[in-house]
Amino acid sequence: MNKRVTVVFDGGVLRPDVPLDLAPNTRYVIIIQELKETSSSGDAWDVLEGMAGTVDAPEDWSSEHDYYLYGTPKKATPDNP
Repeated sequence: MNKRVTVVFDGGVLRPDVPLDLAPNTRYVIIIQELKETSSSGDAWDVLEGMAGTVDAPEDWSSEHDYYLYGTPKKATPDNP
């Protein structure tokens, strides 16, 4: 079971923003990641601009997307006969 829940740390205890359906007295593993507050005033272009350049991918990703997604043969190019 995997759940994604936002919590607030009050200085001593993590308090979830929603009720959790978890068994009491059971140990769980959590991953702590700071939630960056985003401005709701931006539009979709602002979101995309903020994400631009954050994905590591091969240089020919856009021209060879079928190869990377579906495993089709790469297109013939001068450097790939």
